[in-house]
Order: sequence, then C-alpha cells, then structure tokens
Amino acid sequence: MRAVWLKEFGGPEVLVAGEAPDPVAGAGQVLVDVEFVNITFVETQLRSGTGPAPVKLEPPVIPGNGVGGVVAAVGEGVDAGLVGRRVVSGTGGSGAYAERVAVDAAGLFEVPDGLALDDAVALLADGRTAAMMVDAADPRPGERVLVEAAAGGVGTLLVQLAKARGAAVVAAAGGVGKTEVAVGLGADEAVDYREPGWAGKVGAVDVVFDGVGGDVAREAFTLLRSGGRMVSFGLASGEWAGIPEEDAAGRGVTLVQPQVTPERLREFTLSALEKAAEGRLRPVIGRRFPLEEAADAHRAIESRSTVGKTLLEVRPG
Repeated sequence: MRAVWLKEFGGPEVLVAGEAPDPVAGAGQVLVDVEFVNITFVETQLRSGTGPAPVKLEPPVIPGNGVGGVVAAVGEGVDAGLVGRRVVSGTGGSGAYAERVAVDAAGLFEVPDGLALDDAVALLADGRTAAMMVDAADPRPGERVLVEAAAGGVGTLLVQLAKARGAAVVAAAGGVGKTEVAVGLGADEAVDYREPGWAGKVGAVDVVFDGVGGDVAREAFTLLRSGGRMVSFGLASGEWAGIPEEDAAGRGVTLVQPQVTPERLREFTLSALEKAAEGRLRPVIGRRFPLEEAADAHRAIESRSTVGKTLLEVRPG
C-alpha cells in the first residue's frame, strides 16, 4: 500500500512517500480503507523530534494518529456488520499516513448520517478537545471569553461552542485574514495578537482558552477578572504559559485542568460529531493535500499560513 514514512527526525523533507505492507485486522480489530487523514500541529513537533512528552515516535515509522474511511474487514470477535460502515478512529499514535490501517474496534466512531466523512475526520481530535475545554471552563451566558488561536482547528470550534453557551467571544488570531475567519464563525470581536499592545484592545474577560502559550498566554492571563478561568489546549508558541498557581490564586483566577479519562474523551468526541451532524457545529477545513504531499502539508502548518484543519486526501475523487 501507499504510505508516508518518517525516516528520521528533522524538517518536513524527512516525510517520504513510499510503500508499506498491507496491515491485517487482528483479534478485536478492524481494517479501514483510509480516505482522509487528520494532521495536528503536535505531529509537526513529533516529526522534528521536539514533541511533548510522553508522546514519542521511533523512526522509521509511519506517522499520524487520526483517520477516516470505510471498514474493509474485521478481525476475530468483531461484528461483521461493521464492514462497509463509515468510521473515524485514532490509530494509537502512528500508522495513519497510509492507505489502510488496522485499529481497535472499541475505539471506532461511526460517522452519523448527514455528516460528511472529511468533516468527521476534522472533528476527531479537535472536536473532542474543544468540547472538553468548554466543559472544563464552563463559559456562562453574558461572560466575555477570549479564544487564542481562534482560526485554528480547535479555536474555530471553541468560538462556535462558546457562542452557543451565550458568551461574548473575543477572537485572538495571527493576522487579519485569520481574525476575519473567526468573525465569520460568530466572534463578537477580533484582535491580531501579533500586534504590539493587542491585549490592551481586549479589556477584561472571564474565560481564556489558551491555544498559544508563551507570551501571548501570559498577556491573556492579565486580562482575567476575579472569578475568571483559564484553560490551555495548545502551545503554538512552543512553550506553555507557565503561570504559577500562586499568581492565579492571588488574583482570584482558576487555572483549570480538565479531567481526562478514556470514557470522557469518547463522550466529548461523540458530542462533537452529533452537534456537527445536527448543523450546530461546523469544522473549518482550510487545506487539503494528497497523501504523498504530507511534507507540504507540514510546511503549510508550520508557516502559520493555514486556517482550521489540514487534511491529507488518500483517495481523492
């Protein structure tokens, strides 16, 4: 089968298209003919060898952790009725940049009727993350919410989910084009966090969804009023905010840590897929690349030129 290999750590050029043996569905597994692959920002860090602990890849390896496709075969102990169903699934940390994957049947999510497969793949990682962040920070009607990286895969969903809660949303993104994307999704205000003094244009907020980390997150923290909550979902800057708990406590602010269990992650994923199928949540797919051009997809993400989700198309057309 066609696949993309990570031969060594380095720049996008270390992602090399080639061949790989066809996987076989073992006991409790299904074989999926992959149509779309979900790329995350963290995967660009893993490729370079700088990904967050404890996630690790050991080259040579086929990278990637999110796929969508059609079940082609099932292994022992799995309902044969799954064959032909549209599904999305994680792969356990590797193996996604390929035409076929064997994954645990227990981790499958069937794609609801009325939801396109590519949209479901775009929601697989980002949808559950956004749903989990909103659950943890609990924005309330009338509160002001700041969403960092508001034009990214998670950020675009957070804008929509916070608005659905009745909050006023301030979108912070890098560049005019990206702030316009966020406004188009319902943000009440937008600011370019690359501009000096951007935080002074925002004013006090009740919730910060931190997808950038670093200096941007630390500035956003200063905007929180007493009783505010801050929850982090990404480190696009390359570092976490690193705000001391005592600083937060001194200002009456809570640094929220979501409670993560496999069961809750599954619930959040199902919730995001259901909302999208009902038309209440829309993933933004900014760029699509053929499987063999995975390196170009990584370059685009690292250049900050993408909005929303970036996908690999394995079987276009």
